[in-house]
Amino acid sequence: MHIRPTLAVISGQPASGKTTLARALAQHLGCRAILRDEIKQGMVMNHPGHDPDGDDPLNLPALEAFFATIAVLVRAGTTVVAEAAFQDRLWRPGLEPLTEFADLRVIRCTTPTPTIARRITDRVQSDSHRAAHGDRALLADMEAGTYDPDRFVPISLRAPSLLVDTSDGYAPGMAEIRRFVLGPGREAAS
Repeated sequence: MHIRPTLAVISGQPASGKTTLARALAQHLGCRAILRDEIKQGMVMNHPGHDPDGDDPLNLPALEAFFATIAVLVRAGTTVVAEAAFQDRLWRPGLEPLTEFADLRVIRCTTPTPTIARRITDRVQSDSHRAAHGDRALLADMEAGTYDPDRFVPISLRAPSLLVDTSDGYAPGMAEIRRFVLGPGREAAS
């Protein structure tokens, strides 16, 4: 019997804990995590002077490479954890065709805005590999009071979804997240 692979989509606002959760979940499942920001960072390395603010010319090529990578894996029957912001307008067109090959599960990370500000401040100060990101501009928006967390529009595809608070660990916990991703009857098979 062949079981369709699962595409676990980790979404949420910047600094909501997506990347950390994606890596941990992939390790718990024993599968690959495909991180859009890491693909883009690889592109930035080959574009000296890259400016992530404004109309970033690497966004579209990174998006295309991200979905192409996921498509190859799910078509081959591989369960994948995919991490990106996954706002509906930009990401639904890339995700929808993949539901032909994989069962989609959407996990949306959430945390309070002060936690997001602290996380962004920490990574601006400590992570030199964040050149692909507009963290400084996002932080400036937060400091100016122009950051609007409600502008994030979650994916509207019909798929099981789970909200995970990443403020202090994970709520619900990793065991429940794993059960959600695997779906009924698959926990025992893994």
